[in-house]
Amino acid sequence: MKVEIQPDVRDTAARLGADVPYALKALAGQLADDPDMGRPSGLPGILTVTVEGDMFDDCPDLSVGYIREPDRIEIRFLKAVPSTEPSTAVPDPEQEENRDVDQPGDLSSAAVTVREVADAWGRITGWLKRNAPTSYAALRPGADVAAIAALEESLGIRIPLELQVLWLLTSGDEGGDGWGCLPGNKALMPLDDVAAVYRLQMDAQAQEEPSNSGRSEEERITLWKTTRIPVVALGPADSTSGLYLDAESGYLGRWSRYNEDPAEGLDTLVTYLEEAADKLEAPALSTGDKPGLIDGTLVWLSSTTPALEDRWRPWTG
Repeated sequence: MKVEIQPDVRDTAARLGADVPYALKALAGQLADDPDMGRPSGLPGILTVTVEGDMFDDCPDLSVGYIREPDRIEIRFLKAVPSTEPSTAVPDPEQEENRDVDQPGDLSSAAVTVREVADAWGRITGWLKRNAPTSYAALRPGADVAAIAALEESLGIRIPLELQVLWLLTSGDEGGDGWGCLPGNKALMPLDDVAAVYRLQMDAQAQEEPSNSGRSEEERITLWKTTRIPVVALGPADSTSGLYLDAESGYLGRWSRYNEDPAEGLDTLVTYLEEAADKLEAPALSTGDKPGLIDGTLVWLSSTTPALEDRWRPWTG
């Protein structure tokens, strides 16, 4: 069985400890012999295995996620886990059985979704690491499955697979010098902010319902739907507006606390990330917003002001 370790995983391994790359290579050898040694992660097509760090000199306990395909394995996720909490890295099997019952699609299509999200985000973070280290350093580590499951329970809706995968890779963007890394310098929202904005929007809709009761179906005002999950904010410190992912349709839409007329059906999350990566890698071919740099920070053209013009340098590839 062929085992592939993605470049961003190797980078993470090098940061976690001197012996982590060796531990990862040893695990790859084990997976080649026993590809099903992991346990269900809660995401279709992804298995998780824990590596005990005390087997090596400079290595924390590790949680490793991989995609199991018929002819190969891709190691896609790597994070350090507290040695006192090894059991929380993998959810309870009975709980996972219940979660997997109504997951959409088969394992093959789920693996494709995992790869698409991971590849698109890997292109973005790879560019940031090479060209905008301040923005790269502002990205939070990935969330664990238990944190995502807790958020899912708090919201009371199933979080789509593509969003779960993105949150496994990073749990938010703290902003390089105040700028998020996505077009328009928007920022991927931390999980706590996701929950807070969701509650605010649901409260706003609840306040509208008494008025809606006296309106016809055509006149009803919908400020928020239970299936909308806030994903992207206007900026790292500005959650007044942004993008949500509709768990029912699979498409992104715009949201705002000020209830401006939203634009529906922008893109899928995968398409949005792929287009952001395209703008960074081939700015001359992209339309709309253009990337640039202020020192080591990614600043998109739409975020520049007259005061920043002398410092901003367009990225030409």
